[in-house]
Amino acid sequence: MSDTGTLVMLHGMTGDSAKMQPLAERLVPSGWQILCPQAEAEHPTLGGFAWWLRSDSATEPLSAEAQLQVVASVQRVISELPAGPLIVGGFSQGGAIASAMLEYEVQNRIAGLVLIGTKTTRPDELTAALPFLRPREVVWMHGSRDHLLPLAQAEEHAEI
Repeated sequence: MSDTGTLVMLHGMTGDSAKMQPLAERLVPSGWQILCPQAEAEHPTLGGFAWWLRSDSATEPLSAEAQLQVVASVQRVISELPAGPLIVGGFSQGGAIASAMLEYEVQNRIAGLVLIGTKTTRPDELTAALPFLRPREVVWMHGSRDHLLPLAQAEEHAEI
């Protein structure tokens, strides 16, 4: 791993960049910078921010509109990235955005991923990108008592 780079940590639904900062400070490698972008969509009922909005269950596939929001969020995060090596990660929705970044050219700069309590929102796209990805370190965590996203569904993400 490079001596310098940027750790990018993305918050979950109803979170914000300030909530990710303390975790990022504990995870950042020595000599690396931290970037905690904030989603633009304000959650209409729960407060905080979301990378995409949905009204149905977290276990259901995303609607076409929500998929467009995912793509827009990924592209916006990529546009904010500094030059150099990256470790990207996030919690819940933020982890889904981080893993979706592997579908884009920026994946060549991603040295590793930190995925916490998340799933893929684009399994077909991520699976299609796999043959073109080089191996990299991944830290994946998910609690067995997550009441929003069942462990079995999260494991599908890890198995990709």
